[in-house]
Amino acid sequence: MFESQTKTKLGSQNVADGGPSMKMFVLDFLQKELDNFLHRNPATSDALKKRIEQNERERKELAGIKKLANERAKKANLHNKKLRDCRTHLNDELPAKNKESFISLQNDTTIFITEGDSASGSITKSRNVDTQAVFSLRGKPLNSFGETKKVVYQNEEFNLLQHALNIEEGLEGLRYNNIVIATDADVDGMHIRLLLMTFFLQFFPDLVKKGHVYILETPLFRVRNKQETIYCYDESEKQAAVKKLGSKPEITRFKGLGEISPEEFGRFIGRDIRLQPVILEQGDHIQDLLSYYMGKNTMERQEFIINNLRVEVDLIEN
Repeated sequence: MFESQTKTKLGSQNVADGGPSMKMFVLDFLQKELDNFLHRNPATSDALKKRIEQNERERKELAGIKKLANERAKKANLHNKKLRDCRTHLNDELPAKNKESFISLQNDTTIFITEGDSASGSITKSRNVDTQAVFSLRGKPLNSFGETKKVVYQNEEFNLLQHALNIEEGLEGLRYNNIVIATDADVDGMHIRLLLMTFFLQFFPDLVKKGHVYILETPLFRVRNKQETIYCYDESEKQAAVKKLGSKPEITRFKGLGEISPEEFGRFIGRDIRLQPVILEQGDHIQDLLSYYMGKNTMERQEFIINNLRVEVDLIEN
């Protein structure tokens, strides 16, 4: 029988006579068996020790800045122009009625992380205000690879993003089911995408493991004539659209999200939205991958680029 409502102590008939409690039995058993396991498995023991020491260093580093950073974030959230929030959130309490329809809304909750005000402006004007929020970055964020969690609180954008998602204490309070990286389809946009993915994988890998992070696919071309408009997401789709419409249709190449009008953008973030999930494969290779692309091995990356560089002539010949 349990001795209290908190169920912390399991009693027996002889507890009143000074008999042992289940709590002490379990603690003694775990201490002995864990000690034996760690002595038999030094690799696991060393990894656990390093992790504990890392957590201790991070706690000490954060002790002096966490309170100040949180106060700044709360103050900024009152007048936060970076976040254009939606009405429904994943962590909202279920209403007494229409629970199924409300859960469906919660599953649709999405935050778009955009680069600059022009892109966020188009999405903001065409979004569903019930379930779609927009967080606007100011240019390229910090490369967080190799940094401790201290940088999350010192960097204003990362700290505000963390608070917007409500993941400081874990994923239980996550406010949006879908976190969508929405950047331009150019070199700078790809770089920002990598920087954001590095941030999530470095500090909040469970967001990726549990399938919350996506890449927004937007059209590269608009092919149209007076009768029909076709949006194309790659070169092959563009060629097929040109062949279908014929007679030299008008072709527009979208250089950035800000060039797509809000009316058009509404088509790409509604029912027909194309999202590419960020999938984390099993294994320990992710740190090696991040180290190669986002680490300080500049010469190694430079040699790879030089050896695999293809100029325009090569592309035409192929």
